[in-house]
Amino acid sequence: MGKEVLIVIIGMALTNYLLRMLPMVILSKLNISETVIEWLGYIPVAVLAAILAPSILLDAQQHIALHLNNLMLLAAIPCFLVAVKTRSLVFTLIVGMIAMALLQNFWAS
Repeated sequence: MGKEVLIVIIGMALTNYLLRMLPMVILSKLNISETVIEWLGYIPVAVLAAILAPSILLDAQQHIALHLNNLMLLAAIPCFLVAVKTRSLVFTLIVGMIAMALLQNFWAS
């Protein structure tokens, strides 16, 4: 491995570390109100929804696919119900994998 590549890797690692640690260090010294902390709790859910929605709702041609042939949408229904009921990521993932496997094997054929 060349010297330049090693310098780039170390530089990227330091930049990544600083971009993640500086906000935590700065915010840990501030007195943040409960309202802001509660609001920040919604960010992971919003990001996850933004990542998952296109996969679930769009087909390969990027058209909205709200029909019974959209297996991802059908598999998302039991996942959503399990997530709301149990609030467990593990159970939700297991139900999603089982639902998708069953739908691919029995619904699509």
